[in-house]
Amino acid sequence: MIELESRTPERLDRLLEVWERSVRATHLFLSGGEVEVIKTYVPQALGEVPRLVTAEDEAGLLAGFLGADGRRLEMLFLLPEARGKGLGRALLQYGMDRYGLRELAVNQQNPQARGFYEHMGFHVYRRTETDEQGGPYPLLYMKL
Repeated sequence: MIELESRTPERLDRLLEVWERSVRATHLFLSGGEVEVIKTYVPQALGEVPRLVTAEDEAGLLAGFLGADGRRLEMLFLLPEARGKGLGRALLQYGMDRYGLRELAVNQQNPQARGFYEHMGFHVYRRTETDEQGGPYPLLYMKL
């Protein structure tokens, strides 16, 4: 795990690539156009999230990242080929141990993510009909 101190444009571009590949593989409820619109906001989110931690694959290449704000997980994305290898678990466990992460929100239409978080000990305590931008994507708020 590497805690990012500096967020260079090159590094942010690599994180954005991981985000996009992850979202296209897991957020099948979004159209390609919707992904493109959301993508315009991601660099700002990556630049503003207080804690950003990256993880590398066996070859030493960027394979995923976690963003945290206080005790809340704001983002966790992995390259599709990195899924199922323990990297997401390692990132989340690092955040739980290092930052005391205890809550998060996940799209209801992303059942694999919900299952992963439940496996890690989180449970749903609230549901909304829309996402935080008012889009028609219900969110499940989870905590340990």
